[in-house]
Amino acid sequence: MNNEWKHFKTVLDGEYCGIEGINIWNYEWKSDYENVIVKDPLYGKTISFNRFWIELSNRKVEFVAGEFSMCVWGIYMRQNRK
Repeated sequence: MNNEWKHFKTVLDGEYCGIEGINIWNYEWKSDYENVIVKDPLYGKTISFNRFWIELSNRKVEFVAGEFSMCVWGIYMRQNRK
């Protein structure tokens, strides 16, 4: 399991999810489809989600995301963001 990423939030598809002041659903997610192994916060099992980022004019917002079940998303953030 990758301890670098920590569960940030569980949200429904399209439900507000603010990271660094932006709602991630309002932007295009980019990915190189890097798999990251994270821990399900409810059941404790390890799962594989993809790393994504949103490119803004002055920064890049990075996160790991995947569906726990249909339209229920787990969002993970780096433990020690720079």
